[in-house]
Amino acid sequence: MRPAARNVIEIFLQPGDFYFGDRDTRIRTLLGSCVSITMWHPRLHVGGMCHFMLPERGPRARSDGLDGRYAEDAIALFQRELRALRVRAEEFQVKLFGGGRMFRPHARSVAHAAMLDVGQRNVDAARGLLHHHGFRVKAAHVAGEGHRNLIFDVGSGEVWMRHVGPAAPPGAQADEEGARA
Repeated sequence: MRPAARNVIEIFLQPGDFYFGDRDTRIRTLLGSCVSITMWHPRLHVGGMCHFMLPERGPRARSDGLDGRYAEDAIALFQRELRALRVRAEEFQVKLFGGGRMFRPHARSVAHAAMLDVGQRNVDAARGLLHHHGFRVKAAHVAGEGHRNLIFDVGSGEVWMRHVGPAAPPGAQADEEGARA
């Protein structure tokens, strides 16, 4: 990772947040079952990241304006930025992260656990919406167990990710993986 210059803006996304910036922006987040999508334009050196929590709005969710907590609205926030820049979806490098299973299912309730696996449902929603809107995913690190730390450097388009598996029982070691996407 390149060292942060004095003028780099550091942004930390909470669940439901969205940020789009220029080459002097570095965006971070921490994911469990939530999903983050990064989009980077290699010629313009602009890009953004979302951190959505749920695949869709529930029947009781208010619908006044875009809400970054939901997959479809997060994609709409990206599309708003693309329209403002007058660029097309296929010009962006898209990367997809998260959707981890935070709790291991009990053997007797595997079918019920699959229905409640919001992480996998988030990943499926992200993939479907990205495809539907003409985005191509260049890299992905999704599903599995545990959480992920992400850092997206908009200047270079690089994303650094550290994946930490679930807490290990006493005496064992937790699984940890670091990578650059």
